[in-house]
Amino acid sequence: MSEKQIDEISGVVTTGHEWDGIKELDTPMPRWWLITFYVTIVWAVIYTIAYPAWPLISSATSGMLGYSSRGEIRNELAAVKAAKADYIAAIGAKTVNEIIADDKLRTFAVAAGAAAFKVNCVQCHGSGAQGSPGYPNLNDDEWLWGGTAQQIQETIAHGIRFSEDSKTRLSEMPAFGDILKAKEIMQVASFVASLSNKAGNASAQDIAAGKELFAQNCASCHGEDGKGSHEFGAPNLTDAIWLYGSTPAAIAAQIKSPKHGVMPAWSARLGDTTVKELAVYIHSLGGGE
Repeated sequence: MSEKQIDEISGVVTTGHEWDGIKELDTPMPRWWLITFYVTIVWAVIYTIAYPAWPLISSATSGMLGYSSRGEIRNELAAVKAAKADYIAAIGAKTVNEIIADDKLRTFAVAAGAAAFKVNCVQCHGSGAQGSPGYPNLNDDEWLWGGTAQQIQETIAHGIRFSEDSKTRLSEMPAFGDILKAKEIMQVASFVASLSNKAGNASAQDIAAGKELFAQNCASCHGEDGKGSHEFGAPNLTDAIWLYGSTPAAIAAQIKSPKHGVMPAWSARLGDTTVKELAVYIHSLGGGE
């Protein structure tokens, strides 16, 4: 290794390294840079003592200040929970109609209900509550069991055909395949389709025969005019809203062997307060009565 020398041009000692006639100067680091570097070392040592820093087997050093980001989040969540406590208590104590009448409570309940809906209801009713075949659209004004806020609350709380709840909404359409002949079922389907102008090529004779059969077998639940009944959960057959299809063939299939949807009872799972929030939110979508 070559000896250190003084560079003639700069007057700086060389490192003794030389490559292809080029010598490396041993230029000292700027004093300001060294001071900054030493300060960062001191700062790092102080930080690791004051704050959580060194990982252990199942945790980390807690630091002399006892600070942690998780603890800070817990405190923030506790503060938010405390701020919501008064609203939650008020919702628990009031009826859904009283909640809707109170602007502040209604706003809070709609926001809370929307959050609960996204977690528990979108799987069947869709992210926009638009429903799908077999699952009702909650935005329209057609309700099997009634669309007032109180009726919606009752449906959410106890479900539909949910055997584990003694107060569940319960009604079932008979399987008319065991009662009527195939031709009679098609005649009834043709008449029902005609109520919403979807009878297609059905003859007037079949529609007339279907009307008579409807009066004998269906009017007790759906009404003589086919407009349905909230008491029995019987749908309105005169509008354009159908869960299982509106063609005569689809209607005939439902008459022959009806599908019966089941909705869980949410009261035991979510509690009365969340059920009220859901009812207020769904009612706010615009289709509530």
